[in-house]
Amino acid sequence: MEQLPGLPEAAFAKADSSSDAEFYAFPRFVTHIDDAAIAAVTQAYRESMPPGGAILDLMSSWVSHLPEEIAYASVVGHGMNGEELAANPRLSRWFVQDLNIEPTLPLEDNAFEGTGLCVSVQYLQRPVEVFREVRRVLRPGAPFVVSFSNRCFPTKAVAIWQSLGGPDQQRLVSAYMRAAGFTRVTGKAVTPRHSDPLWVVIGAD
Repeated sequence: MEQLPGLPEAAFAKADSSSDAEFYAFPRFVTHIDDAAIAAVTQAYRESMPPGGAILDLMSSWVSHLPEEIAYASVVGHGMNGEELAANPRLSRWFVQDLNIEPTLPLEDNAFEGTGLCVSVQYLQRPVEVFREVRRVLRPGAPFVVSFSNRCFPTKAVAIWQSLGGPDQQRLVSAYMRAAGFTRVTGKAVTPRHSDPLWVVIGAD
């Protein structure tokens, strides 16, 4: 499936075409952005995700960056490494799935009041298909919060991502959102002092 009109399939190729399952087979109990950037992600969630709601943490790991002081009805985690997900104390349940092979989420329609995707959008080779699935499982008006920095595993990030800088990457994610059917899309740059840069794009219907 063409992800965005005018973009060739090669735009979503990776330098390392080996199995993502193999790449993520060993757990990495690290954070990929610094503390100030993490705090900015948490603040974006605090402002967007409804307390007491059901939350989907897409492309998650051993930490979820959700505000500690807010309780949610449930937090469902998705990722590529079961050990990392099992170590995440915020998750009510979790599942492992390679979205580049199978973008269809094994989740019911309108099941969540919010979805977060933190510092992993650059690895999606079928982003519009995945974003459509996120829209399907969100309730009307619920936010999809995508955050990213300038860090990545370069051999696993798609080609178009690596050819762009932060503001253009933000526009690219916004284009994914609109192509997937989100009608309200907003973006902002968050640059804490002496910190990793952070961009946030929020989509909703």
